[in-house]
Amino acid sequence: MHFSRQLLPAMAFITIVAGSASAQQGDGGEPKKTDCPTALPAGAECFAGQDTQGAYYWIAKPKNWNGTLVVHAHGGPRTAKPQADDPVEDLTRFAVTVQEGYAWAGSNYRRQGYGVRMAAEDTDSVRRIAIQQLGKPKHVLLHGQSWGGNVAAKTAELYALDWQGRKNYDGVVLTSGLLAGGSRGYDFRADLRAVYQYYCKNHPRADEVQYRVWQGLPKGVTMKRDELENRVNECTGLALAPNERTAQQSRNLKNILAVTKVPEKTLVAHLSWATGLFSDIVWRRMDGRNPFDNSKVKYAGSDDDTALNSGVERFEADPEARRAMAYDADLTGQIVLPTITLHAVNDPTVFVDHEAIYRQTVATAGNSDLLVLNFSDEAEHSKLSTPQYAALFNAMLTWIEQGKKPTKQSVAALCEEKRKTYNEECRLLPDYEPRLPAE
Repeated sequence: MHFSRQLLPAMAFITIVAGSASAQQGDGGEPKKTDCPTALPAGAECFAGQDTQGAYYWIAKPKNWNGTLVVHAHGGPRTAKPQADDPVEDLTRFAVTVQEGYAWAGSNYRRQGYGVRMAAEDTDSVRRIAIQQLGKPKHVLLHGQSWGGNVAAKTAELYALDWQGRKNYDGVVLTSGLLAGGSRGYDFRADLRAVYQYYCKNHPRADEVQYRVWQGLPKGVTMKRDELENRVNECTGLALAPNERTAQQSRNLKNILAVTKVPEKTLVAHLSWATGLFSDIVWRRMDGRNPFDNSKVKYAGSDDDTALNSGVERFEADPEARRAMAYDADLTGQIVLPTITLHAVNDPTVFVDHEAIYRQTVATAGNSDLLVLNFSDEAEHSKLSTPQYAALFNAMLTWIEQGKKPTKQSVAALCEEKRKTYNEECRLLPDYEPRLPAE
């Protein structure tokens, strides 16, 4: 049965920041030495290249390498054409790994746009390249951030073991992860497009080419971010101070936020993803078929729910498209590696509910003994407090080497030790447990 659904935000696009020097492309996947980002500790060595599938990658090795390699899966999906220096932003943001003594390797994936299995294959590719460059590590850890959490979790399901049953990875760390999978993680944005259009009627406008909102945009059409922002501001006065908005703008904004549960500060961002990313999913990945469904959703929280539910655009998912989305991105819980997660309770981009869903997925598969969830009281997504990451990786190594499964309390204690090094707060919540969203 379908009831009103609590909405699950999915991963944001990442702003790309170029490195201090352009990556040099290697022939046939051969890495070339290049300058490291300034955020890395002195004495670190960096290498960059492009694998045989076309994915650019970077590898970093600290002077005091502890023998463990961290393979990173980045968030997104990014819709801009991949560039050689794309992984520099990820390496810089998670420089704590290299500062802690780990080697780091990350791929930007072979193409832009949606595709979890594609990204998982490219992630495992950079693992092999890094090992060839650095030598056999003592341990290999897999780290996924945001949408990359979905990618890393899928990588762990597909590539954890080689054909002889030997481990390719020793542990998995998932931060701010989109862990509800493709068939559940994006429905809320389809709801947002439908609810927004009910109130605003400007995406599309009446005098523009008409299309179903689940398509994102008409085939072949693009929209710049500032154009979308203009439409949102026109309807809701979002960029204005509250006392400068008209009564209608205030009403529209209040209703949209109340019904969709999308935070005000990320409204434009989520609409942008429900525009450009939806267009990529529908037209490039699904051959125009619809993987989204709001046909039986009961919207609630507005000043007139009856009118909203009667007038909002309704659409049913194409079964083949829904299955394709699930095959590509849904998780089974069939894990064989120790897995630690971290998620901000007030994450405005990927709701913390994803952790509850993943917990249930893993439990249903009978593998709860391999999973430890951690939470912080932050309201951020892309980067949480630095010592918390240091604690996660430290806890993972202890679990692997000593067989001591960490607890929320032991991770919090490790964080307090690491804050002495990084001079940032530990905001972990050892007693927090997320609830499953209402269906």
